[in-house]
Parts: sequence; structure tokens; C-alpha cells
Amino acid sequence: MAGILDSVNQRTQLVGQNRLELLLFRLNGSQRYGINVFKVKEVLQCPPLTALPKLNPVIRGVAHIRGQTISVIDLSSATGGRPIEDVTKCFIIISEYNRSVQGFLVGSVERIVNMNWEDILPPPKGAGKFNYLTAVTEVEKELVSILDVEKILDEISPVDTTVSKEIVEEAAANVQIDKKVLVVDDSSVARNQVKRAVTSLGVETLLCQDGREALELLNSMAKDGPITDQIALVISDIEMPEMDGYTLTAEVRSNPDLKGLHIILHTSLSGVFNQAMVNKVGANAFIAKFNPDELAAAVRQSL
Repeated sequence: MAGILDSVNQRTQLVGQNRLELLLFRLNGSQRYGINVFKVKEVLQCPPLTALPKLNPVIRGVAHIRGQTISVIDLSSATGGRPIEDVTKCFIIISEYNRSVQGFLVGSVERIVNMNWEDILPPPKGAGKFNYLTAVTEVEKELVSILDVEKILDEISPVDTTVSKEIVEEAAANVQIDKKVLVVDDSSVARNQVKRAVTSLGVETLLCQDGREALELLNSMAKDGPITDQIALVISDIEMPEMDGYTLTAEVRSNPDLKGLHIILHTSLSGVFNQAMVNKVGANAFIAKFNPDELAAAVRQSL
């Protein structure tokens, strides 16, 4: 298992080509799940866990890994399933989301598969708004569920989405605009976080759940007149079903009717490749999730 991510640093060429690699794992049962390799720092056999008082029930304890204390979240319990029982036979996926590092306790880890984002589809509409999925796909004729980790983390430790009073007051004095901001993100939690930050500046938003939906909306709006007269700014996640944020940005830049749009990529992905990819596809800025003041300041500046 130690070698499963040995080549992760060589995988960055997939980003920007509407491709990704999923690390497949299982929880308690036979259902397969997937997580983007770029979110994963390490996979290891579950070490001894230390229980601490007043922890959230889905946190099985903390582990000391490479000089760092990391909370270990039981993914099965966090998504409404029964807790994983024998942790000594399980694995931890060490990941980085939204500027923090956490461990996800899983039953077993399988392998990495190379996928097209076009093959990653939104959850079925009948799944309801309380499900924990951002997407689904198929591997070897078996359904693979991609979890909304941002929703899980927000339920454990809610993110403060309040924009500071100083930024709101400055925006009220200087930002007067009747255009809208388009927010694109496959996580309902993340969409609403961004929406609250933007609307606090007195700017209306439009919401899309993936790059393809956003591109179709922009093309439709462009038929009614110059798109920059209607949309002031696009704030897009990178990881999304059907079309990722890098590909969305590249499509916008290659379209004469859309290329003038200001685009901020706003993502929980981290790594040195991000800035290079931002420049490659032509985005105006990259911001790591989620700091409401930092996002609001970038929005105010772009407006």
C-alpha cells in the first residue's frame, strides 16, 4: 500500500485535460467509493488512535503521523452508516481539503483508475438533497460513489462564512453593479458558502453545479447580448462532474463571445501545479477554499 501513491507527483499532466484519477476504496460493505488522487497525501494502515473528550462522534480519534496530529474521521459513520468496527484492519486516507489535513478511516483501499470527467456524472435527481454524493461513475460495471467531502467536513466543523464588516462596508461604498456573479460548484455546501460571501457585497448570483451546465448557460446568455454586460465574474470550482473548472475556463477563453469574462478558480485542491494550470488555461486568479474575506476581497477587486 505504501507504493500506491509513489507516482502521484507525475500525474499533474492530467489536470486541464478534463481527466482525473480516482483512488477507489470501500467502507463497511461492497459499495465502491472514489476520491481524487490530487486530494490524497498518503495512504497507510490505521495507526493507534487516541480518543479525546468531547470529540464529534464520527471522529474516531487522533493519530500522530509524521510529527502532525490528525483527526481521523470514520467515513461510514459520517455518511449515516454503521461505524467501521475493527480499525486495526483498516486504512487511513490522509487528505487535504480546504487548507486543512484530515484522515478518513476506510475499510479497504483498492487501486487508482484513470477517468474522464465526462464519465463522472451528477448524482441521480431522486437521491434527495440530504445525500452525501457529488457524483457517481462506473468502473468495471460497478457503481462508484464520489462523496461530498466538503459537506461532511462542514457538518463536523461548520465553516464561518461571515465576511468582515470592513470589507462589506467598503464594498457598499464602492461596488454598485447590476451584473451577476456566476458560481459553479458541484458541492451544494460550497455553492452556498460562496453565494453568502458574494451576496454580502450586494451582488446577485447565479448557481450551476458543474462546468458543462455553466458553459451552456453562458452560451445561452450570450445570445441576448454581450456576456460581460450580464455576468461580472465567474467563480468556479475545479473538480466537477462532466466538465472540470480548468476545461470550463479553456472553453470560455476559446469562445469569442465569452473570452472577456473574469474567472476565479476557487477550489479545495492544493499543490504547486495549480498556479501553472491557472496560467495555462487563462484564469484570472486562483483562491484556495474557503476564506470568506479572501474570496470577498477578490470579488470586490474584480468588480
